[in-house]
Amino acid sequence: MADLKYYDIIDKPVITEKSMSGMEFKKYTFYVHTEATKTQIKEAVEKMFPGTKVAKVNTMNLDGKKRRRGMVTGKTAKRKKAIVQLTEDSADIEIFEGL
Repeated sequence: MADLKYYDIIDKPVITEKSMSGMEFKKYTFYVHTEATKTQIKEAVEKMFPGTKVAKVNTMNLDGKKRRRGMVTGKTAKRKKAIVQLTEDSADIEIFEGL
């Protein structure tokens, strides 16, 4: 396993209708590094966004989709998605404000 720093773990936020509806319950969704564990994701969110306290982390591995160009078939890259639940007294994450 690679030596992951906290800034390498979170790739980008997931902006979908379903993930936006979870924000009112303080649930935020991120694409994360495929080798990151739940404790590493928790530490990365608390370090990157000051004032946040993570209650729990749910992760899911997403396989790549099959794609075809002519006769050649292949797969897109696999991903890992994390849903982070913050505590009630935690501060909100600012990158999702105004969306």
